[in-house]
Amino acid sequence: MEEVTDGVNNLNISDSNKKNRIQVSNTKKPLFFYVNLSKRYMQQYNEVELSALGMAIATVVTVAEILKNNGFAVEKRIMTSTVLMTDETRGRPIQKAKIEILLVKSENFDDLIAAATEENDLADEEDKS
Repeated sequence: MEEVTDGVNNLNISDSNKKNRIQVSNTKKPLFFYVNLSKRYMQQYNEVELSALGMAIATVVTVAEILKNNGFAVEKRIMTSTVLMTDETRGRPIQKAKIEILLVKSENFDDLIAAATEENDLADEEDKS
């Protein structure tokens, strides 16, 4: 769990126009990396936009559902589209599905985060003793 937190803390945001956008991959990071990163973004910006192409769409939907079902987020907008890309192996244009899900903090987000932080602190104290 600490390595996920370290990864979140050391992450650089490459898209300067959308500081609250997370571009999700289904191969680079574990699912809960994106869940925890989304919570961090919602703490900082009050909302987070999850974006994915192709096969990573399932990962974005899963992250959004985890956040919604656990009471952290409320869905504000979902956009789907297709993007024209060049196939790297054949060099010809292909269309890829794209999804963008905008989530905002739920009313009890701060209470849930505080409870989770307190729970982690208690667990850390038990581990030390």
